[in-house]
Amino acid sequence: MKISVFTSALLVLLTLISCNSEPSLQKYFVENSENKDFIALDVSPNILNLDKAKLSATQTEALNSFDKMNILAFKVTDKNKAEFEAERIKVNTILKDPKYQQLMKFGSGKDGASISYVGTDENIEEFVVFANRKENGFAVVRVLGKDMNPNNIMTLLSVLKESKIDMEQLKPLQQLMK
Repeated sequence: MKISVFTSALLVLLTLISCNSEPSLQKYFVENSENKDFIALDVSPNILNLDKAKLSATQTEALNSFDKMNILAFKVTDKNKAEFEAERIKVNTILKDPKYQQLMKFGSGKDGASISYVGTDENIEEFVVFANRKENGFAVVRVLGKDMNPNNIMTLLSVLKESKIDMEQLKPLQQLMK
């Protein structure tokens, strides 16, 4: 009897501790992935259609550090401008958390973009690109990986130039660009 009471109390305590009420990008993605105003997309490294035999060791290492990319985009319309502004503020608030270290920011006012990361300089877990324009909407891109570093990202960008990207996976984003 004492063991089951102790076990129950321990389970309740662990549940309460694990329920983190702080906003995070991951929670934001999950909460909005089914929202009709958002376009949600998960992209795997397969989208690049690369001939891995032609990659250098550095390029292979960079590609192997990349797990997936999550994209969440909000398309603004005449009917949802107030919601757009509220959602944009939510994302900006999440990105102000100290765990998101900003690398660069460009643009001004309500149009612009920022690049942030989570982790250390030599072990980046996540890169976040947030771009918004009041006429089109905004997009948040999470690049997830293991042991990523700035060199890997720069190498991956150079590999992108050589890739034959599978545009079929990106078709839902075309709605946002129209």
